[in-house]
Amino acid sequence: MFSNAASPASDTLPEELSKLGIAIPDQALQRIIEAVTLAITPRVSSSVERQIEARVRAEITAEVTSSVTAEVSAKLQASFDARVKAAVQEQLLALYEEIRLQRHRMFGRRTETSAAQLGLFNEAEVLAQGTTAADDQVVLPPASEKPTPKAQGQQARGKRKPLPAELPRVDVLHELPEDQRLCACGTPMVVIGQEVSEQLDIVPMQVRVLRHIRIRYGCPDKAQLPALAPRPLKVLPKSNASAGLLAMLITVKYVDGLPLARFEHVMARSGVSLPRQTQARWIIEVSQALQPLVNLARDHLLACPVIHMDETRMQVLKEPDRAASALSYMWVHIGGPPGKRVVLFDYETSRSAEVPERLLAGYKGYLMTDGYPGYNQVGSDKHITHLACWAHARRGFVEAKQATPGKASKADEVLRLIAKLYRVEKDHKNATEQVRLHARQTESKALLEAIRQWLDTNLPIVVPSLKLGQAIAYLDKHWPRLVRYIERGDLPIDNNPVENAIRPFVVGRKAWLFADTP
Repeated sequence: MFSNAASPASDTLPEELSKLGIAIPDQALQRIIEAVTLAITPRVSSSVERQIEARVRAEITAEVTSSVTAEVSAKLQASFDARVKAAVQEQLLALYEEIRLQRHRMFGRRTETSAAQLGLFNEAEVLAQGTTAADDQVVLPPASEKPTPKAQGQQARGKRKPLPAELPRVDVLHELPEDQRLCACGTPMVVIGQEVSEQLDIVPMQVRVLRHIRIRYGCPDKAQLPALAPRPLKVLPKSNASAGLLAMLITVKYVDGLPLARFEHVMARSGVSLPRQTQARWIIEVSQALQPLVNLARDHLLACPVIHMDETRMQVLKEPDRAASALSYMWVHIGGPPGKRVVLFDYETSRSAEVPERLLAGYKGYLMTDGYPGYNQVGSDKHITHLACWAHARRGFVEAKQATPGKASKADEVLRLIAKLYRVEKDHKNATEQVRLHARQTESKALLEAIRQWLDTNLPIVVPSLKLGQAIAYLDKHWPRLVRYIERGDLPIDNNPVENAIRPFVVGRKAWLFADTP
């Protein structure tokens, strides 16, 4: 029945299967050939042969399945191991970058911060380094003095400059003693001139009491009732605090970041008891009295062609239906030309997209923000053109550079190009809008094209989870909003004005930590 002689097909079949990429063991292949031979041989209706046929088929199926399964399993396991190894290496590299970045933040040189942001306790020692007694002059140009143009590369020599002309002057006369006004020849000396020098002086805070005396007039003949001078207007009618005291209280708390408890001690040094509870009540009442002014400021802000917007966290302990640990937010928006800025702080319990939509209802103009997605909805309004901040885009590459060992990295390339963008803005800071627009359309546009080319080259090859990959993804995602500022000469390149407005609030928050009530 079964022939042991090899058929012609059995000699060429392994080669044909090999060409197809199918690898089957020789023993299993022989079984397959026998099964095919059996299939084309006339069947014998013998139960024994049917049993043999079934057994052979089962053995062949088991051997082929086992061989194929083992080969596929080996390939899948190898692929899985390679992917796991790559993922682990990527995660380790990301953690290594994060460790380097955190160490740099704690112990590295803070080149991105202002030199004026020094430690509170060693400020005097740090500022005094490298100075001499000859430098102990207040260098403030007077309001009317125009800077003298200097040759390129010429350094200022610390020449003593007069103090501001608008400051009040108090003359202190210094006379020679009478016995020194007699000449050696016996003739009394006469005044032939004088020498004037100036010192900057300050009068410490003076606490005083304003006595409002209202004169009453009456007719000697008592023909009418007496007349009394009207009572002066007060910000808080039932309080004995003057407008000057209330203004100072609000300034030291919200501009200087001084907690009410410390201002209580300041007043105590002048012999005045001013409990912080009283100060808090005054601040609340003043805020209510100033609400019409806030409304006018909001109307002026919404009329500005460009609005900067950002938000910062705040913790309020006693708020209805909220835990004491829940975070609230101060939404800050600023508009107007330099020197005439309108800055508004709005307290909200949420950071959702509904807040900027409500605060900017009816606004038509340009909106500058960072990359927070909560602004996307309001930025998609047909009356609002959304701008993105180059300072935030740059910050990601700075962190990538700090997290990368070595002196040179890919981040340095794009950082140099961004620095040139800011150089164009600095060179044309005081130029007209037309001149600035021309510079942006020529110089800045070419730089943006170079940045885009760099971005397209590195976007496919940089690991997305690393700091550089995150910075590149941020730049690519917000690219249309980032390049929009060159369309006009009056549009800002970044959101720094609103961040500068937030800094005093952040300083105060570090001092008072939280608010008791909204």
